[in-house]
Amino acid sequence: MDFLFDLLQGAGLAAAIGIRPFLPVLLAGALASANVGIDFGGTDLVFLEEWPFLLAVVLAVTALDLAVRRGGENGALPLVLGGLAVVLGALEAAGSVADGDNPVVAGVVVGVACAIVGFLASRQIFTRVRKRLDTEAAAALPVYAEGLALAAAGVSILFPPLALLVVAGLAFLLVGGRRRRDEKYAGLRILR
Repeated sequence: MDFLFDLLQGAGLAAAIGIRPFLPVLLAGALASANVGIDFGGTDLVFLEEWPFLLAVVLAVTALDLAVRRGGENGALPLVLGGLAVVLGALEAAGSVADGDNPVVAGVVVGVACAIVGFLASRQIFTRVRKRLDTEAAAALPVYAEGLALAAAGVSILFPPLALLVVAGLAFLLVGGRRRRDEKYAGLRILR
C-alpha cells in the first residue's frame, strides 16, 4: 500500500510539474527538507531537497520569466519547457518512490508519462484560453498556471490519493480538447 501511495504521490507531482515545472519542484524540495509528506534523504536523489539544486531551479525560473517577457512564448521555449518538465517530473516521481525504499524505475516511467500528460493538457487549454482573451488578461495566464501547478503539487504530496484526481482531470482535459478540435473541422469534411 505504501508503494501505491508513493507512486500516486510521484504521479501527481510529475503532472503538476508538467503544468509548470518550477514552483512544484521548489515546493517538493521545501517540504522534503522539512520531512513533511515527502523526504528524499537517504536516497540517491537526496540532491532534490538540497539548496544548490533549488537555487538552480530559482535561476531557471528567472531565466524563463525573462525569456517569456521578451516574447519567447511562441518559439522553441515551449519545447525546452516541456523537455525540462519531463526530466524534472521523472526525477521527482523517482524520488517519491525511492522514499519508500522501492525501485525508482516505476517512478521514472510514471513520472515521464504524467509530466507529458500535464504538459500537453495545460499547453492545450491555456493556448485555447489565450486566444479568447485580450492582451492584459492573457498576460495573467502564467500566474494562474503557476498557482494551479502549485496547488496540484501540494495536494499530491500531502494527500497522495488525490493525485489520482489531478492526473485524471488533466487526461480528461487533454482528450476533451482533442475531441473538440476534431469536431471543429467535422463540418468542413461534410462539404467535400
